[in-house]
Amino acid sequence: MAGDNQKVRSNNDLELKDRLVAINRVTKVTKGGRTFSFSAIVVVGNENGIVGWGLGKANEVTTAIAKGVEAAKKNLVKVPVFKGTIPHEQYSKFGGASVFMKPASHGTGVKAGGAMRAVLESVGVTDVLAKSKGSSNPHNLVKATINALKELRDAQTVAQHRGVTLDKVFNG
Repeated sequence: MAGDNQKVRSNNDLELKDRLVAINRVTKVTKGGRTFSFSAIVVVGNENGIVGWGLGKANEVTTAIAKGVEAAKKNLVKVPVFKGTIPHEQYSKFGGASVFMKPASHGTGVKAGGAMRAVLESVGVTDVLAKSKGSSNPHNLVKATINALKELRDAQTVAQHRGVTLDKVFNG
């Protein structure tokens, strides 16, 4: 698969910004009453081609978010961003959520819904057309979006894999 070698080690020199995608309150009923806990899905990125996601669970919201950020820093991936957009169209699916992304010209902005928008903004994409179909579950949407971004390849990578020059990739 194309995205297997794109893992990035988290160093302290990366300046990662975190975005909260969703918080879910979970209730556990015991004989003493109801116990509430929270799960938070968080996306971190340096807005320059590196992104990761994490899930944190705790009895308090702030702790759940902090755990999510730590988990996100452990699975960062590198994404080719070309002039503020993606290099080519990409479709991906995870669970019931399927996502479609298409490059856009400068000035278009990020045309994407909630969970997808958080991932695309974290990775540093400024112009993209995106559509999510099927499930709107934020967990699956984030995973599907990151899978789609992992599968993206820039022109240099394609030329290298095919063993041809960069001009040959575009002119066939």
